[in-house]
Amino acid sequence: MIIISYDIKDTKLRAKFSKFLMKSGGIRLQFSVYEFNNTNRYLEIVKERIKNDFSTKFTADDSVVVFIAANEKVEKYGNAIHRDKDLLVL
Repeated sequence: MIIISYDIKDTKLRAKFSKFLMKSGGIRLQFSVYEFNNTNRYLEIVKERIKNDFSTKFTADDSVVVFIAANEKVEKYGNAIHRDKDLLVL
């Protein structure tokens, strides 16, 4: 699992980055925080795209932080606990 948090000043770039994260399978935890639960290979591809497609566009005012976490060491409370439970629809 990876958590990506960002603070991007330029509105256009921020919107494009947010759309990229959602299209890449990110689950929005907070306004600028996304969680990814995919294979390690897929997570590497997401990180490479950030590095290659976005990092050159960031200014000194922008920051993107990628946190790598083991699923078994993550504790969730409140609404966040429902994201990991299976949903049964009849």
